[in-house]
Amino acid sequence: MTAATTTVTSLPEAVADGLAAGTLCPYLGPGLLALCAGARPPANALELAAVLTARVSVPGKIRNRLTAAAQFIENFKHRKTLVGAMDAAFAAAPEPSALHRWLAALPSPFIVDAWYDDTLRRALAGRSDWAEVQGLAQSEHFGTWTGWYQADGTPSAQPLDAATVFYKPWGGRSPASNYLVSDSDFVEVLTEIDIQTPIPAIVQQRRAGVGFVFLGCRFDDQLPRAFARQIMKRSAGPHWAVLPEEPTRMERRFLEEQGIVRIALPLAEVAAALAGVPEAA
Repeated sequence: MTAATTTVTSLPEAVADGLAAGTLCPYLGPGLLALCAGARPPANALELAAVLTARVSVPGKIRNRLTAAAQFIENFKHRKTLVGAMDAAFAAAPEPSALHRWLAALPSPFIVDAWYDDTLRRALAGRSDWAEVQGLAQSEHFGTWTGWYQADGTPSAQPLDAATVFYKPWGGRSPASNYLVSDSDFVEVLTEIDIQTPIPAIVQQRRAGVGFVFLGCRFDDQLPRAFARQIMKRSAGPHWAVLPEEPTRMERRFLEEQGIVRIALPLAEVAAALAGVPEAA
């Protein structure tokens, strides 16, 4: 890979083929919610901060900063108040899009979903050969970095060697209201993530043979960059990112650093090509 960002303006066959074969794994972000019909939960950090601060008053200078606002709520209103506000924010249950359902049917060794909604989880409900692992906040689960759940949501005390592992590094509303969202939540993880402690061993093992396709992700903030960088570490590649918007300077640097090929197409167009449905669906 050259030092400059590689950009393509059509969907390479290798992307669809790799996803279908399980040699490329989906890495999903909140932008995927734009494909869903019906009421939608917050689809980016700014929207989520607005929802939380509408429920709990926070100082104006941090009102638009999600992790800082969440930390204020946790410190002055208790962790339970923060978890309840997150549950309410993600109570909306949009219909999984055709792309969600297509991704859920793939033979992926694992799927990464770096947002809090349950949409892909509901798309996976027709299968029984998957398990979920979520990141856990140290304030609630000190010393335990991840929680495992069977396909029906039943907690498991042990890691599960399922055909597809659904990995939510920031947690999610279902099945147990686990959230990494406050400053302290992320600081705890980021102090250990360089040595991979918070990343499930099975993800570390399986990534050695795969690349990633980033769908609905932006890398214009240090948190998504830090998690993607560490989850990708020692993976086989190649890597692709659907990013129709012109990258910011930091995004461009991240794509170059990680050797990620930018697919400069609207997500809806890529979804239509992959899932084989009209773009408007």
